[in-house]
Formats: sequence, structure tokens, C-alpha cells
Amino acid sequence: MVEIFMLAGDQADGKQVKGGWTGRTEQLSVRLCQCLGREQRNMASSFLSFSLLFITIYTAGGFRCYTIARCEFNSTDLRDSEFIYSDFYNKLEIIRFSSSVGKFVGYTEYGVHQAQVWNRGPELKDAKSRKEAYCANNIDIDYESVLTKSVKPSVRLHSPTPPAGNQPQMLVCSVYDFYPKHIRVSWIRDGQEVQPGVSSTEEMADGDWYYQIHSHLEYTPRSGEKISCVVEHISLKEPLVTDWDPSIPEAERNHIAIGASGLIVGLILSLAGFIYYRRKVKGQSRTCSLKPVHTQSETNLNIT
Repeated sequence: MVEIFMLAGDQADGKQVKGGWTGRTEQLSVRLCQCLGREQRNMASSFLSFSLLFITIYTAGGFRCYTIARCEFNSTDLRDSEFIYSDFYNKLEIIRFSSSVGKFVGYTEYGVHQAQVWNRGPELKDAKSRKEAYCANNIDIDYESVLTKSVKPSVRLHSPTPPAGNQPQMLVCSVYDFYPKHIRVSWIRDGQEVQPGVSSTEEMADGDWYYQIHSHLEYTPRSGEKISCVVEHISLKEPLVTDWDPSIPEAERNHIAIGASGLIVGLILSLAGFIYYRRKVKGQSRTCSLKPVHTQSETNLNIT
């Protein structure tokens, strides 16, 4: 699902900030905000008079009104799209038009009244024309830039529990960083797809357009068996198969890797220390072997 947004803001004092398309509905939404602003200010004045008696006064800097128009679609076919227009006042949605519903719907007392007025007037016809005028001009562009793109997933196959002989165990196939959302994860055991004991999470959004999913397989180990996690996604030319290797548990493999890394670092440091020591000893030996050399004149002077 992709959405195209247009946002138009308006202060309650009538100063308008325009964006996107303009039309009769947008102009009426400005008047709607102005009417609500006047009502809100009148309410604030009455409340202020009452509050002065208790010397507890709260004032606001203004009232914010804005409009959001958006298109939701899954394909380039205009029939699969929906145009939604909403007016908000102080973060509260007042009224909405949806091309799927075909009329304005109010969500507050004032919004219900205004929806009845707009549904009987030319505003309804104007709103219905916005789906073709607004959505049709943007769907092809956004569909090409978003929905035609795909990212290959990465797979991690692991066991959260240590092996315990022939006792039931759990395997987890975690699939990360794929786009778009739709994906299929299955299990193959000795060449046959496994159905019993399989559970899976929903595709979970990471918040950065990528998704992740986790599939679980509960099974009882058998000697010499082969278990694989199979991932099918639009970004892959063929299914991505990851085989499970039960020979060494993942935790032990991590310990072995850490131990081997420490051993290599220790050997390198030991070799560097040995080379430094040998050079230092050789330098000291060379210094001790040097003896003073006396000339003939120095020898005669010593005899005298």
C-alpha cells in the first residue's frame, strides 16, 4: 500500500498556507476553520471570564487547522485506488470524504452538520472529481519509484535450545531486511515440506521500509536427517534455501570462534615479544664484545 499526501495548513485567523491542489472543497475548508476558530475564541473568552474568579488562567497562542488529501493504491489501475480528504482542527479530525464511501462524513457535532451541507451542495461533485484529477496524475510516478523496487532478504537459521538427544527441539528461521512485504517461508525435511509443528509471525515492519519475519519449527531430531528453511520472495530468482547443521550447536560454534580468535592473537603477541627479546639480547652481546684498541704511542707512554 502506497500513499500520496498533500497537506494544506490554515490558521484560525484566516491566513492560509496553500499546497497541492486548490478547489471549492479547499476554499470551504478554510471557511470551516475560520468558523471553528471564531467559536473556539468565543468559548475561550467565556472560559477566561470564569477563570478570573479563581485566578487560574490558561491562554493559547492560536488554533491550528489543516487539510490532508491522500491517495492509497496497490496498482496503477485507478479503480484500485482510493482518494481520502480530511479536515483537522486542533489535531481532531472534523470531516472526511472518501471516494470509496462517496460522501462526506462528520466526526464531531460541527463536522456532522457541515457534512450534511456539503453532501447536498456542489462540494460533493467537486470532491468526487478529485480521485481522477489528483490520484491519476501521481500513481504512475509513485508506483514506478516505490512498488517496482525489491530488496533481497537475509536469513539466519538457529536453535534457541541446546540439543537434548531425541527430545523435542525448536528451530528458528529469521528473515531480515526484505522489501516488499509479501514473502513465504517454509520448511523442508528430507526432501518433504513440513506442515505440523510450524508456526510463523506476521511480516513486521522495521520502520525503514524493510520487513522481518520469524518462522519456528518444533521437531524431534532423527539421525542423518536434513532440515532446510526455504524463503520465496519477489526479489529472488529462485528460492533461497538455508540448511541446518546440527553437528555443532551455534553457542558452541561461537565459543570455538572466540577461543580460536584469542589463541591467534596470543600467538601473534608471543611471536612479537620473542622477536623483540632476541634483538635486544643480540644488541647487548655485540656491545660487550667490543674491546678498547691501544696505539703504539699510547703503549710507549704507559711504559715510560
